[in-house]
Amino acid sequence: MDLFASMKAFVMVVDHGAFARAAVKMGVSTSSLTRQVDGLEEHLGALLINRSTRRLTLTDAGESYYEQAVRILSELEEANRSIGDRGGPPHGLLRVSLPVVFAQLHVAPLLPDFLRAYPDVELDLSLNDSMVNLVEERVDLAIRIGSLDSSSLVARKLAPHRRVVCASPDYLARHAEPQSPHDLSGLNCLAFTYGRGDRTWRFTRGETEQVVRISGSICANNSFLLLNAALDGMGICLLPSWLVGKDVEAGRLRPLLSDWEANPLSPGAAIHAVYLPNRRTSKKVRAFVDFLIERFGSPPYWETALQ
Repeated sequence: MDLFASMKAFVMVVDHGAFARAAVKMGVSTSSLTRQVDGLEEHLGALLINRSTRRLTLTDAGESYYEQAVRILSELEEANRSIGDRGGPPHGLLRVSLPVVFAQLHVAPLLPDFLRAYPDVELDLSLNDSMVNLVEERVDLAIRIGSLDSSSLVARKLAPHRRVVCASPDYLARHAEPQSPHDLSGLNCLAFTYGRGDRTWRFTRGETEQVVRISGSICANNSFLLLNAALDGMGICLLPSWLVGKDVEAGRLRPLLSDWEANPLSPGAAIHAVYLPNRRTSKKVRAFVDFLIERFGSPPYWETALQ
């Protein structure tokens, strides 16, 4: 029995949730794939998959083996890649996970230039705001915004991350501009809820801190929705600089309370590229990260109007 082939067959079946779908993906017959998984279970002396007419479920042994098999296959794939990467320019498939709105605003416009610079690289981009598991999802590189959890991932800082209070000139023409954070309590504030319904904004300036209980006509867990509401003159928003920078530069939004730090983040919070240690030597990972750092600039271009 080819153990690695059987291991790959098992992982494909789990990933696709059915022998037939996995067989189509691999270009083999369902019976052949079934024999490989059966042979793997016989070799291990353990049942990995509970089979039924409706769906497949993993046994406890299967769950444990799946996690280890994904890691082993990922490391084997990377070992093969690293040998291929020794000579010549970056090439091959690069799987990247990115936050949805950030990718649309700041990564998508750069892709044509990147692919012209590295024509032998193929990009597989997954836009997802959740924290993906790089091993299980077989992702080479992820962009994450905010504080990083302690992990074994390698992290490279792409740009700083901070939040800015803004409103449209139209809204400010109809309401008094706040001179201190406490003035916000009488204005229509558009709140990002994080799923908790939290309607407090915190501000710091040196040793001084002000916590403001805000209220407004809209709260949402989508920053792009709040941005558009602010652009329409509906109220005051507190959003990332990378999201509002272009509109501030164009005069569609005006930053407020600029001498205060709004909802300050924990030390080390930033926009990072993260990847597994075994991708450290990957030319295409390094090329993509270096390209983003260069094109974003220092400070990043979206901060120009906010300086």
